[in-house]
Amino acid sequence: MRLPYWVVDAFTDQVFAGNPAAVVLPDEALPVGLMQAIAAEHNLSETAFAVPEGDGWRLRWFTPTVEVDLCGHATLATSFVLASQGHAGPFRYATRSGELTATVLADGIELDFPARSFEVIDPPAGIADALGTTPVRVLQSASLIAVLDSPGAVARLQPDIPAIARLPGGAVIVTAEGGEAGAHVTSRFFAPGYGIDEDPVTGALHTQVVPYWAGVLGRDTLTCRQASARGGTLYCTLRGGRVRMRGRAVLYAQGVLFPQ
Repeated sequence: MRLPYWVVDAFTDQVFAGNPAAVVLPDEALPVGLMQAIAAEHNLSETAFAVPEGDGWRLRWFTPTVEVDLCGHATLATSFVLASQGHAGPFRYATRSGELTATVLADGIELDFPARSFEVIDPPAGIADALGTTPVRVLQSASLIAVLDSPGAVARLQPDIPAIARLPGGAVIVTAEGGEAGAHVTSRFFAPGYGIDEDPVTGALHTQVVPYWAGVLGRDTLTCRQASARGGTLYCTLRGGRVRMRGRAVLYAQGVLFPQ
């Protein structure tokens, strides 16, 4: 078996920044166990597998330890690879989160994802100790969301990762208004429950924080910065219950896998 693969840095225009994702394009669906083993071998936050299906693609994403329902940066990386291989967009993906689309534009690739609802909740036990700070408020969306009082507080955060793993869902988004270079929102994402201590740049995160900040700030277009060590920028629009997020990508490596 020979499987072509690519490693792409997503939500950035330079290597060693953004979020790296592996993209594998098999001719037919692979066994789940094999996909999980390949993702563990790559040991990146996500490995995407895209198989032709109808007039689009069946797309699945795996962390080193689990399959996930939604992944933005690996979808952007997959679209970048498909375009580089001569496939015409817009790309339509059948996924565990419904149909997703990606459109190649002059200034990047735009993803169209479902917006996630949220509610304000009482802070769960242990969240302040896990983060090392007390949130202004806590939301529940697909993940826990801790709202902090400044983008600097988000950037400086040094959380207790094992303690975050013990929180409900084993993951938490931290977010605040403002940011460097004119960003409207700054966020980070810690997900040890998914085998990822900190995800560098997370499209799925923005399906959760953009609906919240759009309401708070009274605007439906937001420049969002993810303040991990690698860092990345997303240009987001909330429209009709969907979040459109645009970003760039760059190829880091490509080759062939030989799983036995």
